[in-house]
Amino acid sequence: MRVPLICAITMALALTTGAATGKVQETYVSMPGADAPGPAADDRVHVLKVGSADARQVVVLVAGQFGAAGGFGPLARELAARLPGTQVWAVDRREQNLADLRGFRRSPDRAAGYYLGGRYRARTPQSVPYVGKWGLGVELADLRKVVLAAADGGRRRVILGGHSWGATTALAYAGWDFDGHPGYRDLSGLALIDGGVHDAFAGEGYTYRLTADQADARLAKIAGGEVFDESLTMGRTETFAVLQQLAGAYAAARPDEPSAVAGRLPARLRPPAGVTNEGLIEWLYATHPLVPDISVNPAYTSTATLAGALAGPVPSMFEWYWPNRLSLDLEAADPFDDTPVARRLGLRLSHTREIDVPLYSFQSGLTHGTANKAAAWVAGQSRITDVTYAEDVAMTHLDPLLAAPAKNTMLNTLTPFLARLAD
Repeated sequence: MRVPLICAITMALALTTGAATGKVQETYVSMPGADAPGPAADDRVHVLKVGSADARQVVVLVAGQFGAAGGFGPLARELAARLPGTQVWAVDRREQNLADLRGFRRSPDRAAGYYLGGRYRARTPQSVPYVGKWGLGVELADLRKVVLAAADGGRRRVILGGHSWGATTALAYAGWDFDGHPGYRDLSGLALIDGGVHDAFAGEGYTYRLTADQADARLAKIAGGEVFDESLTMGRTETFAVLQQLAGAYAAARPDEPSAVAGRLPARLRPPAGVTNEGLIEWLYATHPLVPDISVNPAYTSTATLAGALAGPVPSMFEWYWPNRLSLDLEAADPFDDTPVARRLGLRLSHTREIDVPLYSFQSGLTHGTANKAAAWVAGQSRITDVTYAEDVAMTHLDPLLAAPAKNTMLNTLTPFLARLAD
């Protein structure tokens, strides 16, 4: 997800999906990350692993801005069910270590008391100033730990993909220089879901052309204490994510009861009186979304599926604390070249023209065609010769992750791409 627009636990779950005739293995595990500013305890990431551990191919997925691993759950389960030789890993970035998600393991009422009563552990820029240094370099160093673990010493193929700014991150990984090792050499393919680089979001109205002065000004603000990206702030930095998860928990558990969360929403998001728990989800994501990036088309995505993804409890669908430095770096990476601004920020994008792995790109109606246009540009300026493009302009930005399998154009075109790479 992208806007203008957690603990260290391991869970073992067994789920049945629509396409599966048996069980799909599912675990959520803590993994070592890279050494980075801050306490050593935060040098960890978490990964939702779906599918057989014996699979010879792993699809590693990265969420977009404010997105977290839980948003990939429905997609990951369906992919693993359709492709038994493929396992799906959805990554939670290190900033999820900062989120206090333990209250969501309780009933919705007790969770509401914990969070709305202010009894949870909150973070402030003053308490975690080191997050100001968690940029793209830190994220990719963590991600490489995950990719190499997925590869298991070369025993398994790894396809790296992402949604929205997660697609930007996947491409940055491929073009990154890891101490002389090009990132693309770790990969057997790339899968871009409604995002990318080089004006991928231009059709939505966002282009990134940072100057050195602009980059320096934003670095100064970060150093001065503007550590978190406040694009979704609703009082406190974490308020949006907390309210969305509470709304999902109530809708999943008691869909037809009067909403327990609607009255706590900011006025601009608050629906009329009398909405149910399920009705609030429909209001927030289908009929009155905050921004187009955070919406679903009910013809594709059911309220029940969305509520289940929002409810979690762990992994969650949204991050609480997104680093401002990561937003800055991803904007600077958009030209997808070793530019002066990229070098000024320490971005090691020196292998973008060498990438030679198969590429898949899907676009919804969000960008009006610029996501696939940008993917074509990437292919044209690199050594990529194997490209698959797909689109469904009636889908919204979140639909590719959550839509009913039979209607999900992204799922139904990504599956044969992955199957072909697995052969």
